[in-house]
Amino acid sequence: MGGASAGAERRRSSDGCRRARAERPEMTTDHVFYPWMAQGGANPTPITGASGSWFWDDSGKRYLDFSSQLVNVNIGHQHPDMIAAIIAQAQKLATISPTVGNQARSELAGLIVERAPGELNRVLFTTGGAEAVEHAVRLARSFTGRTKMLAAYRSYHGGTGVAIGLTGEPRRWGAEPTNVDVVRFFGPYPYRSPWDTSSPEAETAAALKHLRQVIELEGPQHIAGLILETVVGTNGVLVPPPGYLAGVRALCDEFGIVYIADEVMVGFGRVGEWFAVQAFGVEPDIITFAKGVNSGYVPLGGVLIAERIAQRYDDQVYPGGLTYAGHPLACAAGIASIEVFERDGILDHVRSVGSDVLGKGLAELATRHPSVGEVRGLGFFWALELVRDPDTRQPLIPFAAAGEAAEPMTRVTAAAKARGLWPFNAGNRFQIAPPLTTSADEIRTGLEIVDEVLEVADEYVGAS
Repeated sequence: MGGASAGAERRRSSDGCRRARAERPEMTTDHVFYPWMAQGGANPTPITGASGSWFWDDSGKRYLDFSSQLVNVNIGHQHPDMIAAIIAQAQKLATISPTVGNQARSELAGLIVERAPGELNRVLFTTGGAEAVEHAVRLARSFTGRTKMLAAYRSYHGGTGVAIGLTGEPRRWGAEPTNVDVVRFFGPYPYRSPWDTSSPEAETAAALKHLRQVIELEGPQHIAGLILETVVGTNGVLVPPPGYLAGVRALCDEFGIVYIADEVMVGFGRVGEWFAVQAFGVEPDIITFAKGVNSGYVPLGGVLIAERIAQRYDDQVYPGGLTYAGHPLACAAGIASIEVFERDGILDHVRSVGSDVLGKGLAELATRHPSVGEVRGLGFFWALELVRDPDTRQPLIPFAAAGEAAEPMTRVTAAAKARGLWPFNAGNRFQIAPPLTTSADEIRTGLEIVDEVLEVADEYVGAS
């Protein structure tokens, strides 16, 4: 009798919960602490649904996603194959410890290694990109017995302890002191060269000379690793000039430094390759990944490790791990994503449409808008550098601008969203990173909106 009564009570409670959910008021920000914003001014757009390259808010307004959210929804929103894979895995085995064997985890690791360059042969799974960076640094330090890390000024590596300490951009400032043993250097940036070079080749030579000097002055015997975004992401979509990454590889080899390629943002098809380093013919010692590995359907990241480094831990314990590392649901989504990539020819789509439609379309817009100082990018990853003066290259807003100083870019971003386009803007750059499944016609639709939005930036050209 008691069991029956308890069961009835549970059913009543469940019914009550369903009714309560149905009767809930509109979304509020009362109890959510939002990242990277002042809480008093938090007014996030309430999103209620998504499909493919589009999402919509609670009023039904649709947005063409030219940001892939945080440059992670590579496969597009609500892909049926991804959802089916997660459901099937949940019905089979929803979760299990990372210390035991699991088919989904093992299969995904194998698929990733098959697509990785050179001797990158083992995968340490995490639940995101920042954790991947944390463990990549731990591996480099443990392997070399050294402590210092080299990182670029124009970089973002994550919001956790070591990751934010490695980060060079202003988001690091509020977290300092980070107590991370890091030395920063300038990477190449031909449009705003720290060395006032006149060609991409000269920029490569100057950047590598500078990096060598930093290594020598810091004592290479103390430097464990160098971490570098293969294509710098939030800080400008900076594509490395010819020979730069090969030169970085050579310097790391010369001084016994572990070369870590941070591909959290550009891995898994973003520039038309499984890993962006493959576009430059370079093999790092470690690759960090996350985001596009399964498009964020379930949190997942990881570290691809060269066999010579991984073998160190065949006979000694690796000092680290995570409760949800290689979560079965996340790995099932990763497997499904790779299968869709292969079946639907997504890498070829990114290369062709990225070059022939997106890249060419942006270049054409630049000829008609004086606020566009430079167009740069690869695949489905592009930036328009916005300026007040195309001759002097004065940026549309100052570095690290906030408040009134940032108003021009605030207006540009608002104009895009008002027209139903969601960009990936940062600093004085209008950045574009659509889902890799976005069609050529959808790209053209987005470019038409960008054309209108740039008229807002043009208003500031010539203004002091």
